[in-house]
Amino acid sequence: MTTVSQNAIEVARKSGLCKLFGIKLITHPSVVYFAANAGFDALFIDLEHSTLSLENAAGLCVSALSLNLTPFVRVPYQCGDGFKQRVLDNGARGIVFPHIYDEGDAKAAVRICKYPPTGSRSMTGQLPLFDFKTTPQAKVMHEMNEHGSTILLQIETVASVDNVEAIAAVSGVDVLLIGANDLSIEMGIAGDFENERFRDALRKVSKACHANGKIMGLAGVYNHLEYQRWAVRELGVRLILGDQDAALVAAGSKKCVEALSRL
Repeated sequence: MTTVSQNAIEVARKSGLCKLFGIKLITHPSVVYFAANAGFDALFIDLEHSTLSLENAAGLCVSALSLNLTPFVRVPYQCGDGFKQRVLDNGARGIVFPHIYDEGDAKAAVRICKYPPTGSRSMTGQLPLFDFKTTPQAKVMHEMNEHGSTILLQIETVASVDNVEAIAAVSGVDVLLIGANDLSIEMGIAGDFENERFRDALRKVSKACHANGKIMGLAGVYNHLEYQRWAVRELGVRLILGDQDAALVAAGSKKCVEALSRL
């Protein structure tokens, strides 16, 4: 009988850094092979800021599962519990929830992602995480609650930083993921990640994560190795969104043209 394996978050919790490859542009599942070949641990499939469909996300998730990559899907803000269930039913091993504000938002995320008695997710059959095989309900509920429904909450509002201790204390939450761009904008220092107020906000999140056994993640700070090194070594960040496909294609294209222009 198929058993759901450990995912990238569980491995990162023990040791190492979980490296995420963002997808918001490319719909063909072949992009998952590029992520795997590069050495990424997980996917960050973005349904919040893209034209990707649920069907696109499902295809990417199934491809990731076949390559032992962990697919996470960021859902649109206030998209509804039914949509979140469909994301999980179609292969996501976890959901990224944007625009978290308080403890109530955190509890709502746990409720919809987990089967009873932890939450209120409804049951269906032939799940991708079980290779579409008929599986006893008790096994599905246990395995999915333990390994197949990671909850990543984006800390990207001033309110979420203010309430981070209560958010981090919610049982069932796995990751507090800094949304650097939106958070800096809300703080009135758009893109100024070096600002000491911004660093202090991250320190506060780090402290709450350590106190409650949560993983701290960082998204939105790209191509800034010194800052990422500080986040990993000083804050204890164990998950980083490396970049997204659109930006990687744009950067690679520019580099190629610049090289050709020097011929």
